[in-house]
Amino acid sequence: MKAFNKIAVIGKYPSIEESSDIHDQLIQLVGHLSQKPFELYIEEKTQKQINLDGVQSIALKDIGSKVDLAIIVGGDGTLIGVARNMVHSDTPLIGVNQGRFGFLADLNTNSMFSNIDTILNGEFIEDKRMLINTKIMRGNKKVYESLSLNDVVIKSGVRLIELDVIINDAFVHRQRSDGIIVSTPTGTTAYALSAGGPILHPNLDAISIVPISPHTLSNRPIAVNAGSQINIKIINMNEAYASIDGQIKFPLDIRDVIQISKAKESISILHPKDYCYFEMLRNKLNWG
Repeated sequence: MKAFNKIAVIGKYPSIEESSDIHDQLIQLVGHLSQKPFELYIEEKTQKQINLDGVQSIALKDIGSKVDLAIIVGGDGTLIGVARNMVHSDTPLIGVNQGRFGFLADLNTNSMFSNIDTILNGEFIEDKRMLINTKIMRGNKKVYESLSLNDVVIKSGVRLIELDVIINDAFVHRQRSDGIIVSTPTGTTAYALSAGGPILHPNLDAISIVPISPHTLSNRPIAVNAGSQINIKIINMNEAYASIDGQIKFPLDIRDVIQISKAKESISILHPKDYCYFEMLRNKLNWG
């Protein structure tokens, strides 16, 4: 059983003021945790907005090295942003959902105290999630690199973009489309799903490749082993960018090759003992 001694609480970005519900939930959660025998921190930007006295603040960049557990109140986007900042630590995350879907931040605010208490008592499921690493090469020079928990999206601006897809040095196809999504199993319930991609169970060691509105309808989503090296070469474009988890945009050049592979790092999300991935899908996607 994992022991937790130091806990950090993190609120929604960029502004907690966007939702009074999140503000209230944060204050209640901090009050609840303050009565327990843990060393409690509030992420510094969160602290500035809820302005609670008597609880020490901590920079987001320091949380991974100084605490045993991070509790995020917001939605999946908030959790994903925090996870990328903490990916080099082994600090597990708990997500309290204040967003629309909550595929990752799965704790309901109505029962968050009892669920969090259960997890703190050592009764939980540890859910390891893979990440992908993206490098953008311009000639022989690396101009950008980032990790993604959900996906990397190569997206055109105004007109179609033409791309070559190469997997393990084998040419797959050339496509003209609005772009392409390369997704982890976690990300298959995000943008890739709305683009017609498959849902991959998080335990699968796989990566999905999903075209966005392809000009040729025979271009279909595929899934490959996560150990594959995926290269996307820009052949023709007017304007395009790479989007990391929908949160970071990097402008692309006609000379660019986007190299995507499974990252060495992973993140850990803690769920209550009764968590079931398929039940979550039924609830979030309104399956019968």
